[in-house]
Amino acid sequence: MNDLLLLAINLTRRCNLACAHCYLDADTLHHGNDNELTTEEVCHLLDEVVDCGDGTMVVLTGGEPLVRRDLEDIISHGTQLGLAMVVGTNGMMLTERRVASLKQSGLLGAGISVDSLDAKKHDNFRGQTGAWEKTMAGIEQCRQQQLSFQIHFTVTDNNADELAAMIDFARSSGARVLNIFFLVCTGRGESFTDIKPERYEQVLAEIIEAQKHTPDLIIRPRCAPHFKRVALQKDPDSLLNRISGQEGDGCIAGTHYCRVTPEGGITACPYIEDEVGSIRQTSFTDTWNHAQDFLRLRKPELNGACGKCEYRQLCGGCRARPVAAGNDLMDADPWCTYVPQGGAVIEPYIETAAAGIYWSQQAEKRLGKIPQFLRKMIKKRAEAYVAELGEYEVTTKHLSALTSRRFGNNTPRRPSV
Repeated sequence: MNDLLLLAINLTRRCNLACAHCYLDADTLHHGNDNELTTEEVCHLLDEVVDCGDGTMVVLTGGEPLVRRDLEDIISHGTQLGLAMVVGTNGMMLTERRVASLKQSGLLGAGISVDSLDAKKHDNFRGQTGAWEKTMAGIEQCRQQQLSFQIHFTVTDNNADELAAMIDFARSSGARVLNIFFLVCTGRGESFTDIKPERYEQVLAEIIEAQKHTPDLIIRPRCAPHFKRVALQKDPDSLLNRISGQEGDGCIAGTHYCRVTPEGGITACPYIEDEVGSIRQTSFTDTWNHAQDFLRLRKPELNGACGKCEYRQLCGGCRARPVAAGNDLMDADPWCTYVPQGGAVIEPYIETAAAGIYWSQQAEKRLGKIPQFLRKMIKKRAEAYVAELGEYEVTTKHLSALTSRRFGNNTPRRPSV
């Protein structure tokens, strides 16, 4: 069975904003939903999630998850089960008191959405004047109270030119990761202008180049499996290519990731609206292991250009985009400009033994304490670092050096070994 590395739970459709691109078409605060999952239902779901993977990361999102008064209770329950609990938020409700409360409950970190460094542009995107200032205040509270946070930047035609500035902002603010999301037109986003395919390709190339020159910040594209093809085309020998396909930076919808709606529906990802089950009707574990669409995604038989593409094992295309366009789950990704060349299928990179990089026992033990969803990425980083040094064994000293390199004096508490 496939390990569940990442689970997104939309706790509510309520939100204090009205973002133009919202995939959930979230309602404002005064439109409550009596059919939202209860605290007990969410906690029971988390009990089942433990059996679906080793150290699954659970993203509590919305709407705006901080409007739920039971958020801390849910986080505490998941943390006690050994799950890595994080929230995805617009950051406006991250007050001093709330950040302290979230930390106390065991929250691992927060993903905070910032759509522009121009306050007016961000506010227009988010549908509320003053949103940018409140989000900046929330980021500052996380920084002051040492709650780990990431910046989430949704790229559109209107803000793609801010990528370099957003990277600088993420570094200076103390963010550990900059996640760059590429919009899939669902929910209110159906009527929102997406980035053009050609610009999409350019931005992916810019991200690859930026990551090469920004070792102290993890920069990664989301909902952009083409990233692996672009990276390989730019530099076939790059250590960035160590993780590929469904086991790494490709689309993991239905393979190692799924989403639960506020009413308990289960989908392959937030941008695929077709439900394969409901936690109110069947066991989540059974659905995860046996849902027909999930099984199709795990052994995809791709159609059109995606099915003919030599990069299909590394990329496979976004499965949500053909569905959003009214086509089949396995049809070609309409946002890809690449024309298959008819060559042999390019297989994912073979792991470390072939590269001559090995791990010491203590380093492996420390790596094992990191949430599984992050483990492969951190493993890739460590091996690339050791290879750059001309060495062959990853040790705890290398891991400490990488941590210091990323966080400076704000080094997070590391797991004991």
